[in-house]
Amino acid sequence: MQELHCEILVVGAGPAGASLAGRLAAAGRDVLLVDRLGDLRQAAFSSAALPLAALAEHGLPEQVVAARWQGWQLIGPGADSRRHWSAAAPLGAVLDFAGLRLWLVDQLQQAGGGLRLGLKAVATEPWGSGMRTRLQGAAGPVLVRSGWVVDASGQGRALIGEPPPGQEPLLRGVGLEWLVELPQQAWEAWAGRLSFCLGSRWVPHGYGWVFPMQPGRLKIGVCRLDAPGPQPPLGLLQRRLLEALLAPEGLEASGADLRILDRHGGPIRSTIRRREPHGRGRLLGLGDAVSTANLLGGEGIRHALTSARILADLLEDELQTPASAGEDRLLRRYTRRLRRALGWRWSLSGRLAQRTWRGLADDRGDTRLERLLHGLESRRAEDLSALLFDYRFERYGLRSLPYALGWR
Repeated sequence: MQELHCEILVVGAGPAGASLAGRLAAAGRDVLLVDRLGDLRQAAFSSAALPLAALAEHGLPEQVVAARWQGWQLIGPGADSRRHWSAAAPLGAVLDFAGLRLWLVDQLQQAGGGLRLGLKAVATEPWGSGMRTRLQGAAGPVLVRSGWVVDASGQGRALIGEPPPGQEPLLRGVGLEWLVELPQQAWEAWAGRLSFCLGSRWVPHGYGWVFPMQPGRLKIGVCRLDAPGPQPPLGLLQRRLLEALLAPEGLEASGADLRILDRHGGPIRSTIRRREPHGRGRLLGLGDAVSTANLLGGEGIRHALTSARILADLLEDELQTPASAGEDRLLRRYTRRLRRALGWRWSLSGRLAQRTWRGLADDRGDTRLERLLHGLESRRAEDLSALLFDYRFERYGLRSLPYALGWR
């Protein structure tokens, strides 16, 4: 069995894990980043839309930006209902998710950090004053001895495991996204704005989206929360959405009109209030492993990057001045700081997401959504960004939300 040694082992080369590893390597730490994928361009499942300020906040370069957007389009609940908002200047960007991962690991390697791909985390346990982690690769098992282990494996929580029984349960869903190539003229109808398809006619218990990428390319996806009873296959909903949106452009979802370049997707699991343990001993959770994906719009990248920045600072502080009870102290500080960074609106947005998406199952749910969308018609594009990215619900009157959504 191959044996490796490092100061910090990070499992998962998504935005959270790769960002954390790069930050620690830049601070001079001996870091090893591992991922189960053999190629980080695979499984690039993320709609990857974020506000413009997040690019500067996290130091993201232009090379990871696929497109910029300055408006919103909400389609539904009726088949012919479309609402538009547009700003005079760009409000945000859609990232090239595979490009982002590759850039982050390049930063890691330039800083002297280690990278091993094609290794799946199997188990970890305390070993002396550190940790011992078993990985599995095509060539056989690998054992890593490290001072700390960070589980950034996403919703699968490969090492940190499921939240304890009796605590807040995981809210589960599934998403599917296609990267498609289409004629330039048809692409222009979707360029410069984020489009969402809302209502039970589109995706029961969920929503669909169309995001612009590089000229001639779109991301088209569907996502839904688990619900009781039989549900239509997600792929069928995806195909219906694709055909319905492209039909007005005179296109067909096959042949020369449109090419599907990539299909990706997977489960989504997150708690609403984020009260699950963020680690145990010298094992710490990061990103989606501690529910940093916000359920309202399925947004996770910038929150994952925030969790990486917070944990990097705390780990560096602990490694510079170790305390006798370092693990417990670090874990308390990490949990508190991350909760403060995400803000008090986080739980409210999660409850709003659960109520909204699960309620879109019939005409009653569509009617409630129609009332809410009607109330947004007089708002600016900037206001929608504040609502959906900053969760600024108070601008719309917190007392009115339960009525608008049919809670009362």
